[in-house]
Amino acid sequence: MYRYRQSEQLKLEIPFGVTLETQNRWVKLASIMPWDKIDELYSANFKGTRGQEAKSSRLAFGALYIQRKLSLTDDETVMQIWENPSMQFFCGFDMYSIEKPFDSSLMVHFRKRLTEETMKEISEAAFVAEAKKAILNAEKNDKSYEDKSVEDDNENKPKGTLYLDATCFPSDIHFPTDIGLLNHARELTEEIIDTLCNSNENMGASMAWGAAVARGEIVKETRQKPRTYREVARKSYMMYVKKRKHTSEEIRFYIRQQLQYVCRNLGSIEILVNQGKDISVLGEELVKKLETIKEVYRQQKHMYDNKTHKIENRIVSISQPHIRPIVRGKAGAPVEFGAKVATAHIGGFTFVIHTGYDNFSEAKYLKETAEEYKRLFGFYPKVIIGDQAYPTRENRNYCKSKGIRLSCRKMGRMSEAEKEAERKQLYEDNCGRNAVEGDYGTVKRKYGLGLVMTKLYETTLTAISFGFFVKNMERILRLFVLRFFMTIGITWNSRAEIVSP
Repeated sequence: MYRYRQSEQLKLEIPFGVTLETQNRWVKLASIMPWDKIDELYSANFKGTRGQEAKSSRLAFGALYIQRKLSLTDDETVMQIWENPSMQFFCGFDMYSIEKPFDSSLMVHFRKRLTEETMKEISEAAFVAEAKKAILNAEKNDKSYEDKSVEDDNENKPKGTLYLDATCFPSDIHFPTDIGLLNHARELTEEIIDTLCNSNENMGASMAWGAAVARGEIVKETRQKPRTYREVARKSYMMYVKKRKHTSEEIRFYIRQQLQYVCRNLGSIEILVNQGKDISVLGEELVKKLETIKEVYRQQKHMYDNKTHKIENRIVSISQPHIRPIVRGKAGAPVEFGAKVATAHIGGFTFVIHTGYDNFSEAKYLKETAEEYKRLFGFYPKVIIGDQAYPTRENRNYCKSKGIRLSCRKMGRMSEAEKEAERKQLYEDNCGRNAVEGDYGTVKRKYGLGLVMTKLYETTLTAISFGFFVKNMERILRLFVLRFFMTIGITWNSRAEIVSP
């Protein structure tokens, strides 16, 4: 059950007769946050009117914002809110509370409810107006703007610059190797066998197994615990990892060994299930890992038999099977393992276009992004600037049909003067892309996305979306402070003109 809670607050009373200052950063953020839009989208997760009352949207969103802003863990986030009256005000408390606000396990549910699509809608409500204002101000200050005193009759003509780029946010997993992945699979299958053998057999399953044996449907097997050869397998794996360099023959030898151990354990698990063992005793998480191990074995066996290192939808982590290797080709990190994100940089704000774990081509989202730009601002961008992946023939034709200049080298022959002009233009465009790279560095270093610690598919995308939201909101806060001081300056200048003779 969920109830709407008024987000407006007059003051926050804290002990010792002290009240919060209006210049407090959390008080400022609370005044400019689109709480009504957040509550509207958050409340859509609750359909019924029965049950325990859920936490408010402001508390859920505020907790996730604080976590991403300060790069905290779930437990530390709860402790900070518990101890800090400013954060309690930001999260919608009416007065200072000495009780723990909620259990840290609720942070996972908050991330599940505030999905990536929800964060996109909240970002539109919070930043589109400011981004459009920045576009129009830049258009007026542009030297190529012909008549600044007369308003342009054609309001729908292309305006502004759209910067497109993509990056990868690595997840917290071990660097995957074929042997390391198979060894982890072997250890998990051994744990599954131990759990199944140590579980108490229910009478119904035992009777069903006995009846199946009597009918001849399955072969009667011994009820003893199957052999796993775990000590031998562990010793073999340690011999491999302790050696710094390996030949290709050695690698194939140890991979074949691990494949045999995993295959034997999977067969033993199947026999135990046929004998009446209840697989539900493993728990939901271990059952999912068992299915992942089966797919890992299939992929590794296929690559071993065909002497290749490539396969479609290759799994690199058993605990996070949705993660895929993203080939970036950059110095120091040619391959990254995490979610790939395509973004649009507009008027100083960064909007998330598409996120995914596959190594998609960001160039195919150019048309979609330009149409979204038109929907949000009412006009197409004047210039689209991206890297060398964007100027495909399809994108060139699309930009030409919409009157958009796509930053890229022109096709065909050109004179020396045209080549020089094009070189200068491309240099200026690439200089503008520094802001995009700076935004990526900010969310990775300052807001904890350099190594994403969330584990689930949807919660990881939410964490990434929150990183960009916090970055954009910090820009709004800086603009808010700048306008405040500009207003004070104008007031003081007006007084000086009145006083001066």
